[in-house]
Amino acid sequence: MFEQAGCAWCETFDREIAPIYPKTEEGRRAPLRRVSIDNPVPPDLAFVEVERIAPVFVLIHSGQEIGRIRGYPGEDHFWGLLGALMKKLDAVRTGGEPVSPAEKTLLPVA
Repeated sequence: MFEQAGCAWCETFDREIAPIYPKTEEGRRAPLRRVSIDNPVPPDLAFVEVERIAPVFVLIHSGQEIGRIRGYPGEDHFWGLLGALMKKLDAVRTGGEPVSPAEKTLLPVA
């Protein structure tokens, strides 16, 4: 999770999702790591394109970005978008096609 101090949507995520996330199957498969967009990117994430919005949730497997969720769309949408990312992760793990750049970003349906 790329976050920023004072970000209202990051704080909403922290209230609604963060306390339960590690207890979920998704949380066990994709542990949440927090990275501030105000600091230099850690060397092991140098390949990730950092955006100047927060939060951005980036799912990574074996040094490859599987996909991302831009912003926090609310609890219901978040779980649905995360579920779609987990399906992409499963496809990559089972020898599916690499994820194209156009498929990486999941946005909430308006």
